[in-house]
Amino acid sequence: MSEAPLVGYSSSGSEDEAEAAAAAAAAAGRSKPGSGGRRCGQNPLPTQRFPVPDSVLSMFSDVEEGPEDDSTKHGGRIRSFPHERGNWATHIYIPYEAKEEFLDLLDLLLHRAQTFVPRLVRMEEFHLSLSQSVVLRHHWILPFVQVLKDHMASFQRFFFTANQVKIYTNQEKTRTFIGLEVSSGHAQFLDLVSEVDRVMEEFDLTTFYQDPSFHVSLAWCVGDARLQLEGQCLRELQEIVDEFEDSEMLLRVLAEQVRCKSGNKFFSMPLK
Repeated sequence: MSEAPLVGYSSSGSEDEAEAAAAAAAAAGRSKPGSGGRRCGQNPLPTQRFPVPDSVLSMFSDVEEGPEDDSTKHGGRIRSFPHERGNWATHIYIPYEAKEEFLDLLDLLLHRAQTFVPRLVRMEEFHLSLSQSVVLRHHWILPFVQVLKDHMASFQRFFFTANQVKIYTNQEKTRTFIGLEVSSGHAQFLDLVSEVDRVMEEFDLTTFYQDPSFHVSLAWCVGDARLQLEGQCLRELQEIVDEFEDSEMLLRVLAEQVRCKSGNKFFSMPLK
């Protein structure tokens, strides 16, 4: 059986792994984006701590508290490490507006897929990822977003079609997803990712996958369910998509904005 593509977005908890990588990078000595750690042999300069003014503290009054690691609250997913305050999981994507007819199609697909894997559940929201989930320190969010906006400013809106059913897993094979892969508009997505990667590199963050499969995830489950979902199930799901009334027009979507989610904050960048 061929290897399932990796899912490159955060809505199912991949921000946990991203935070771990960022914590390791911080431990290695990277103090700010674009700079390396202290050179070997240099002694740290003595520093004097000054009290932080109240006016500055008030700027950070909306920082999220660390979530409880209660797996019953998020479908059985378990954090692989404790949440660290000040680290914000960050993800860049194109939102996918779910119309009523799309949800009708999704209901048909999910009902059929659950005959093979009953534990599958529907995604809570829909999007196409332009980045992996990475972690930013709180004070770098606004500078990061501004640079991202600058890189997105020249892009035009475009149509794309996502109509090819595909099975995905996360890197650890602990979660499995059913998605609709993009069949037209791939070149425009690659152009966007190229600019997003430039921003990531500027901030010393992980870039996107080398050969990405742009897709909209529809449903997910805990565990590696590729054996049950690939083959007969995958063929039946594709038939449902192909035979659904007006599916060609339904699954042709206009990409109008890029969105960045960092912690509980959302930043939208309209395309021209």
